[in-house]
Amino acid sequence: METEKAPSLILNIAMAFAAVGALAWVGTAPGPRPADALAKLSVPYRIERLDPRFDKLVPRDAKLETIVEGRAWVEGPVWRAETGSLLFSDIPQNAVFEWRPGEGARLFLAPSGYSGREPFAGREPGSNGLALDAQGRLVLAEHGDRRITRLDSDGTRRVLVDRYLGKRLNSPNDLVFKSNGDMYFTDPPFGLPGTFADPAKELAFQGVYRLRADGTLTLLTSELKAPNGIAFSPDEKILYVTDVHPGTATWRAYPVKADGTLGPGRVFADANRFRANGPGGPDGLKVDAAGNLFASGPGGIYVFAPDGTHLGSILTGKATSNAAWGEDGSTLFITGGTEVFRIRLTTRGAGY
Repeated sequence: METEKAPSLILNIAMAFAAVGALAWVGTAPGPRPADALAKLSVPYRIERLDPRFDKLVPRDAKLETIVEGRAWVEGPVWRAETGSLLFSDIPQNAVFEWRPGEGARLFLAPSGYSGREPFAGREPGSNGLALDAQGRLVLAEHGDRRITRLDSDGTRRVLVDRYLGKRLNSPNDLVFKSNGDMYFTDPPFGLPGTFADPAKELAFQGVYRLRADGTLTLLTSELKAPNGIAFSPDEKILYVTDVHPGTATWRAYPVKADGTLGPGRVFADANRFRANGPGGPDGLKVDAAGNLFASGPGGIYVFAPDGTHLGSILTGKATSNAAWGEDGSTLFITGGTEVFRIRLTTRGAGY
């Protein structure tokens, strides 16, 4: 195993506290510093190179940069090519922020996931996963309001789904669109104040669903204890889903049938073996154009070949929640705890 260590610099990073399944933060951090100043600082990190194929994806001179800091708990990044900006959720702050190169982050949308008048009783009221549909409209997985909505061009929010068989969803977490317009999403209970034991929980399971473009909702599987991140292989023949529950922390692979439903899943990789690398569990993931997985997990991003080989890791040492491809498709944006990072790679995201 070959490990690269970043030089020690002046940036101190607070460690995250991992709750069971969901990630909770204590206290309120100060606002972010300007991104153009932060981008000049590399953060303490390690890059582990375990397979020669990793060098074709992550260059030897790759640097991990902090572009946003001082948030509460960031998640669900998505790149908007139309505006050249990155959107990301700050779940405890019930807001979506927009980051632009040279300008830093500004408030984009609030509230993002909880619209009630009463104070939210839990720690995760806001939106989690974000995605863009084929028309470039923002779609949000809302924790507090237990639904998935779309932000239309006139600023109105349209509810796409909030119930299954008449029962309220738990708290949609992450989502991905298939090329035909169907939306696939995960629904763990992390947005409920009492999570799995919350008295307001109406469903007896945690599901992975498909919402067809015509509005038909289908439960694809209820076998996962805590489904979380979700992504398609480039040919859309495999759906990857993470289970973040500590006892079953894995990345799973499901064959996608011709009708869009799923075949029996299999364990693609076990996340428990990475516990020593940092806090957190398997969370969001993205796939590059060659089918390699860039999966967030304990203490960083884990890179897997399509055959399941662990090629190497980008280790930040902190709970890492999600990632997104952006800019020209070779930049990977990473959300981790209170910060957003970026790193330039030599591969491109699927779809670029």
